[in-house]
Amino acid sequence: MSSVQPHKRIISGKVVTKAGDKSATILVERRVIHPKYRKIVKRFKRYIVHDENNSVKVGDVIEAIECKPISKRKAFTLHKVVSVGVEL
Repeated sequence: MSSVQPHKRIISGKVVTKAGDKSATILVERRVIHPKYRKIVKRFKRYIVHDENNSVKVGDVIEAIECKPISKRKAFTLHKVVSVGVEL
């Protein structure tokens, strides 16, 4: 048997909240075509990401990679920080 690791999803989004220890909430935007009107519309979803070193701040754009469930709603870990944003 080969030890090929299965494909893991990588999501990219903006950090909107930094509540709790080692956790951050990101907002992921995707563009889909509306089935009836054939117009491109935005769909948003929030994910909770595990940040082991507490390195992200509100406004950063990050990439997160799928992992085994860490808690009830947390199943992604921080992969890398794409760009640093300004905190308001």
